[in-house]
Amino acid sequence: MKWKNNFSVQSDWTDVIVNREAKEAIARKLAERAKEGETIGAGSGSTVYLTLEALAERIRKENLHITVIPASFESTMACLRFGIPLTTLWEKRPDWTFDGADEVDPEHNLLKGRGGALFQEKLLIRSSKEVYIVVDESKFVSRLGTNFPVPVELFPGALAYVENCIWELGATEVTLRPAKGKDGPVITENGNLILDVRFEQLSADLERKIKAVTGVIESGLFMGYCLKIISLNR
Repeated sequence: MKWKNNFSVQSDWTDVIVNREAKEAIARKLAERAKEGETIGAGSGSTVYLTLEALAERIRKENLHITVIPASFESTMACLRFGIPLTTLWEKRPDWTFDGADEVDPEHNLLKGRGGALFQEKLLIRSSKEVYIVVDESKFVSRLGTNFPVPVELFPGALAYVENCIWELGATEVTLRPAKGKDGPVITENGNLILDVRFEQLSADLERKIKAVTGVIESGLFMGYCLKIISLNR
């Protein structure tokens, strides 16, 4: 028996998608990589949403048997909307994962986490044999932190301790991310808080240093990862 009103299959992308035409072209390009029988990891964000839409079209037209491991509620709901079968990391390892990014530097280091799913996205990326990052030209920067702060997901009870440790790592600004649509801070899908942190310099070992702080779940830094950047003009 199916639910009479199922928001998960009715929901569309809630915001206007900036650079939609370019992102749709990138999405189609990436969806062409999918092969019969694969398990694919899906991150989150507007480009991921459009890629799932393009992937679903291939699944329908070519009768492909493909399953997806989503990194967020957002991607889970998109898969349900488009009719893409789901699985989990408990059951399968991704053949490859695709995700977006908020910033990409010349060495292909990434800044991610504006959508709040940084821990699950990083877990998927670490679990995958291959990783593709889909971005438009607006995401390329000369140095990480140019447009956005570094997100740090943390256990709520460790807030005061983690904040003090982050200052000691050279932070110039630390903000508890406020929620939209509710009072108080953002609560992640794992029940945690997010600090948005500005640093004057992002050293090569900063990701490791942040992760070493007791109470930190994960940061939005992805430095030195083996991945491929997919962009329309690169």
